[in-house]
Order: sequence, then C-alpha cells, then structure tokens
Amino acid sequence: MRINEDEDAIAFYQEALDHLKDSGIEFMLGGAFAIFHYSGIYRDTKDIDIYCKSSDCPKIMKYFSDRGYETQFTDARWLAKIFKGEYFIDLIFDTVNNICKVDDTWFERAVDASFFDRNLKLLGPEDLIWSKIYVQNRERYDGADINHLLIQYGANLDWKHLLFRLDQHWQLLLSQVVIFQFVYPADYQQIIPRWLYDELLRRAAEQFDLPSPEVKVCRGPMIDQTQYSVDIKDWNYKSYTIITV
Repeated sequence: MRINEDEDAIAFYQEALDHLKDSGIEFMLGGAFAIFHYSGIYRDTKDIDIYCKSSDCPKIMKYFSDRGYETQFTDARWLAKIFKGEYFIDLIFDTVNNICKVDDTWFERAVDASFFDRNLKLLGPEDLIWSKIYVQNRERYDGADINHLLIQYGANLDWKHLLFRLDQHWQLLLSQVVIFQFVYPADYQQIIPRWLYDELLRRAAEQFDLPSPEVKVCRGPMIDQTQYSVDIKDWNYKSYTIITV
C-alpha cells in the first residue's frame, strides 16, 4: 500500500523522522500512519503524531528548537507541538484524561514498520485502541477508526492485553464490541473472541445487580471534556477525578 502525499509533506515527514532518529530519543509513530498500517485507510494530514515518554518530551522539543523549529507546550497534561510552516508534529505523552500515560511498556509492544523509506517503531495496535477508545467527543469520535482497525487487523490482536489495558473501564470495551457487532454483523464472530464477549457480558450482568454507588459520579469527562461539563457544574455530579474506585 502506498501513501499519496504531496512532495512538501513527504519532505517534512522525512526530515522530522530523521531528526527524531538522530536525537537518539525513543519515539513511536502513531496517528493516521498507524491507522493506515493496520487498516489500509489513510487520511491526508499536515501533522505527524509522535508518541514519547513525558520525560523525553522536553528533550525532543529542545532538539528541534536548536535546529530552528518553533515549539509549543500546548497542554501540560498530554501534548506538545513542533512547527515548520504549515506542517507540524504532535508530541503525545499521555491522553487528555491522563489515563494512557506513555511508558516503557508501550515501547516493549511497539511494532517495526517502514514509512517514507525510514525504519521506525509504530504504536502497538492494542495501545492505539486503548488511547482512541476515550476519544468520543462531539467534535471528534474515533470509534470508526477502531472498527476499521478491528475488521482488518482484529484477528492479530492480543485481546487479553487489550482487556488488561481497559480492565478498569471495561464498559468502554464492551460498548466498542457491541458497536462493532452492529457495524459488521457478518464478521464479528470471526474477529471478537467468544471468551471476551462472554466475559464482558458477565461483568455487565453482575454490575447491574449491585447496589448503586452512594456518590453520584459522572465519568463522562473521561471521554468528552466539554459535553459533560454541565453534569459537574450544574447537576451536582462529582467528577471522575475525585473517585479512585
């Protein structure tokens, strides 16, 4: 499969990847390129998503700054940016909800890949799904990306590891599995392991029979930081950040 990009974009990607490799700092490629690798679907983009550990983000920013690039510490929770004209790099070290912090385990599960004649590490498919499953905003919803990854690559997934990653928020995985079943009624049985399907339904049934929590919590801000603000500000729900269970 070949990526169709203009020459200026390709030159930027190659230059950025060369700088990253020359820096000696560990990184993984994600975003549109990772989705392309696992699903074959590519979207034109003027940015490149680079995943790194939070401790390495300032090092990468300084390395590029010393070479004339404009840098921006966009959001201390999870994101920085590096600019060159209309193109830019997203340096991602967490998710906005601070649940999917990039650490050594991400690199242990990274996949070898080649883009623009450069060999590099690509975000592992399970970690890609883990980080995308929390993106359910009104303005951006990554469920279709996950479904496309599953239909094309699901047979190769480490489903036990994905469940491990989402064990605390297994309901999101159940929701994604059910949506996948709806979207691909002729395929889901060959993709979704029966043991996972049964386990998630068992958890849902058990939870339904439990007494309701005494504290009224809204976990909506975990997946959409704007649409659920009314619950916290006006409806007297406690934010998910207050509860540790």
